[in-house]
Amino acid sequence: MQERAPELESALNFAGKVALISGGGRGIGAGISKRFAEAGATVVVSYLQAEEAALEVVEQIQATGGQAQIMQADVSRADDVERLISQTVERCGRLDVLVNNAGVYPLSPLLDMADDEWEQVLAANLTGTHNCTQRAARAMIELSTRRNDSESSGSIINISSIEAASTAFAHSHYTAAKAGVEQYTRNAALELGEKGIRVNAVAPGLIDRPGLAKAWPEGVKRWQSRVPLARLGTAEDIADACLFLASPLARWITGVTLAVDGGILVAPAF
Repeated sequence: MQERAPELESALNFAGKVALISGGGRGIGAGISKRFAEAGATVVVSYLQAEEAALEVVEQIQATGGQAQIMQADVSRADDVERLISQTVERCGRLDVLVNNAGVYPLSPLLDMADDEWEQVLAANLTGTHNCTQRAARAMIELSTRRNDSESSGSIINISSIEAASTAFAHSHYTAAKAGVEQYTRNAALELGEKGIRVNAVAPGLIDRPGLAKAWPEGVKRWQSRVPLARLGTAEDIADACLFLASPLARWITGVTLAVDGGILVAPAF
């Protein structure tokens, strides 16, 4: 049976839905958390160590009439993620959207990289994505079965990077992890589609943050000279892509990676 197209006025209305954003207290994650709350979702802001930043995001959401709460978890630890998902369902009653945003991206030249540096980046970016996806998907399927209705089970969005398809000095661990995230996204979409769960990825380009232009002026200048849309990205640019992919507007989209990069991947090399 052909699925009916959603009403445009309500397509981005997430009222009554619950969205869990890992690493949701800083940078891109904070932007995603606030945007989903603005769209009406109850937002769970997951954090590892930055409790103060996560609390600030929740307070900002609540100050504008939104609903949000924080939960601590190390996504690289399966037991932590098990607790995170179960607490989300227990406190909020459901789980509709997971955004796997948590990750780390330290610089470390390949020849000098310590074993624990490699392991830390793979654990946070790739293993964390698997841990959260697997546990969230199980919960989404169980909740959908309990509801016994025609709603889709849920949407999972993995934050990748344009570095999954390119290169960067001192980032061999990070590029490998993000390439793994994109292939994992495709395979998860294959296996979870029949359960009503769509899995997609968003690959950000260079995202502006306070102090970036001062800390890395040559990099910012190079980016702006090459990117077709002539600016750095914002957290809201990434958040809006996540909203689209989680919405019924993307009801027949799964297993894709959406580059949100101002067009840098199509910029000519010479």
